[in-house]
Amino acid sequence: MEFFYCSMYLDILKYSKAEKAVLIQVKKLDSLMKNNEISIVDLFSEDVSFGHSNGWIQNLDDLKKDFLLKKVLYKEISQTEVSEIKNVKNTISLSRIIKVAGLYEKKDFQMKLAVLEIWIKKKSEWKLWSRQSVEIK
Repeated sequence: MEFFYCSMYLDILKYSKAEKAVLIQVKKLDSLMKNNEISIVDLFSEDVSFGHSNGWIQNLDDLKKDFLLKKVLYKEISQTEVSEIKNVKNTISLSRIIKVAGLYEKKDFQMKLAVLEIWIKKKSEWKLWSRQSVEIK
């Protein structure tokens, strides 16, 4: 048990302050998406490009409209892995693996996704600027 807590603590230490801040934003993103909360748009840059695994790409206006209409209803979003995180100036690139499940056009879906997100620091907040996902089969 002590080994588990020690390795968990060491894992946390490997991230910089900025990387930790983005990882907190990522948790908020997943939580708000899972709960279909319109306030998720506060995490996005005004010029966000949000790409889905089916090739569908949304801008901020599309995202606002679709969250209000509940076009996609997520039941589960869980991160299984952070594959890579890179920090250059006020930009963080994050590659991660997530599991998602929900409803799209009244049809159930469930998949595992590889996601690449680019977060930029605007004023003192980290905002999602770009996201693209591909399905892992």
